Amino acid sequence: MLNKINLEHILFLDIETVPNFENYQDLDVELKELWEQKTKYQRKDDFTAEEFYERAGIWAEFGKIICISVGYIVNKGGDRNLRLTTFHGEEKELLQEFANLLNIHFNRPHHLLCAHNGKEFDFPYIARRMVILGIEIPNKLNLFGKKPWEVPHLDTMELWKFGDYKHYSSLKLLTKILKIPSPKDDIDGSQVAMVYYKDKDLDRIIQYCEKDVIAIVQVFLRFRREELLDESDIIVI
Repeated sequence: MLNKINLEHILFLDIETVPNFENYQDLDVELKELWEQKTKYQRKDDFTAEEFYERAGIWAEFGKIICISVGYIVNKGGDRNLRLTTFHGEEKELLQEFANLLNIHFNRPHHLLCAHNGKEFDFPYIARRMVILGIEIPNKLNLFGKKPWEVPHLDTMELWKFGDYKHYSSLKLLTKILKIPSPKDDIDGSQVAMVYYKDKDLDRIIQYCEKDVIAIVQVFLRFRREELLDESDIIVI
């Protein structure tokens, strides 16, 4: 079935998120209480709510999106290219720009979104942040009333599960075992908040995010038993 999908109809994407506030002490009293309740089962007795706050970017209620990198395949005259771009800046603005992309260029029935662990993280996170910021959710992210087979989402982690709901494999692991050059040659997800708040180096995070999109595309190509992209095939716009 994967080989029947036109690659030019897929928008590959990845997001990077951080805590909404740099420090736990920046939360008001009610938010601190709600954070403690929200993370009670994840923290158990190992961490206090304050110690656990560095992970707040995982939850859309307490985090925010700092960039969305997207990539799409273009085939022209036998040449195959991956076009990459990243939305960044103020969260509401980048989300609106991403929504505009979906509404204008990826809103046909045959268009699909693809991410790694996207069904559990990227897609719902984006939709929740749009609701919080008052942005209309694009059709490709609005799943209300859709039947399972109508959901226009692909997930490379789900594809690798082959129906095993207990299985989790990181993108880094898949690139290793599938002999794809690893994108994780600089920072990892646990360091994004530090690089954003302490180092104030958004460009470094954007590069990391774009490398993840490249890796997702390569994994998808490997699933289809197709030739991987060369570095010369990738165009950043």
